[in-house]
Amino acid sequence: MQIPEISSARFVKGFGLLLPILVFLALTGCSTTEITRRPEGTTELKSRVVKLPATLKGNALIIEVKGKDETYHFLIDTGSSVNLVTPEFAETHQSKEAAQADVNDVPVRAADGTTTELPPTTLDLLELGSAKFYTINCLIYSCEPLSEQLGVKIDGILGFPLFKHTILTLDYIHPHVELRPLGSLEELPGKTVPFTIEGDRPLVMASLNHEPFKALIDTGSDEALSLNPNHVSPAYAYGPTEGPTVATLTGDRPEQIARLAENLTLGSYTIEQPVAELTETQSSIGGGILKYFSLTFDPESKRMSFSKDEAVKISIPGKKSTGLSFAKTPAYWRVVGVIPGSPADASEIEPGDLVIKINHQNVSAWDITHYDKLLDSGETITFTFLKGTKEIDKPLKVVDLIP
Repeated sequence: MQIPEISSARFVKGFGLLLPILVFLALTGCSTTEITRRPEGTTELKSRVVKLPATLKGNALIIEVKGKDETYHFLIDTGSSVNLVTPEFAETHQSKEAAQADVNDVPVRAADGTTTELPPTTLDLLELGSAKFYTINCLIYSCEPLSEQLGVKIDGILGFPLFKHTILTLDYIHPHVELRPLGSLEELPGKTVPFTIEGDRPLVMASLNHEPFKALIDTGSDEALSLNPNHVSPAYAYGPTEGPTVATLTGDRPEQIARLAENLTLGSYTIEQPVAELTETQSSIGGGILKYFSLTFDPESKRMSFSKDEAVKISIPGKKSTGLSFAKTPAYWRVVGVIPGSPADASEIEPGDLVIKINHQNVSAWDITHYDKLLDSGETITFTFLKGTKEIDKPLKVVDLIP
């Protein structure tokens, strides 16, 4: 995962499973804690409302779950049709049979349509607070780059199908997550819209200048809107232009971004001339818009609701940059992309160059929120590059990629 130099960083987007999960069905038996195996997808809630604390990192909602010996952090990604856990989490939580099984890796599709393969495993039990999920099929994926980007250790990414037997509320406004039994709410809070489940992911109907299109509700992306121009016929107020380099499961690629000349309609809400990432895959609505809401999904009724403070206007800011995109580590930020024609391009900075300080502070002092505020307010940013044993300061002007 890279940290693009924009007002909000790209996180993991949805993963689409390319093959059936039949490979998982051979993984049977009991775990080291002798948990009785339950049918796949069995869910138990110990109360009518299970409330999970969460934090908002950039536009990502991260839940915090206390285990026996440590605290775990998970990203809930409604754009993912599978669950991902780190190798460390799998090692301590997978069943005996999963640990011993000789199974093939599973092909998965990243947000840009490219594919990779990940090893499968099965958890006999996943506990989120007092909610218990039994016989959970997962793929093993290192979340280390995402952890570095967010500044918190991420132990897994939980896909939409995990919650198919619960009413799921993702509250971005007062960051937390709630789980309720199906059928326990006569009416959903807020304004409701129908949704369909396609490829185990939730899609709603949105419209652009009254032209309808299907959009994935993707809490795993911090973009406001990813738009496939083949789904609608958009007009542009600015752009398209090349944006920062972003990361998907399978690798890095530059964005194409634009500010639309038309308004986006989502249910009864209107988002004026949003900034969009242009994509050749499924159009989606991400955290840049969802952060204004508390979302509730009811899989049984196939309806979801949007609740927000009506006094707060949904506004999608432009994108600012010096032209650099980074991959983050504690000791340095490695340049992974340089936007053509940008101040960074004019300064002859290249992918692979290492930044060790920003405005004369070590990069370890800069988390996402701190850095985003600098981009929003700064006119010039001084980057200190490490060239061999020498430290070289390069001041770069902050420019509008998209006003």
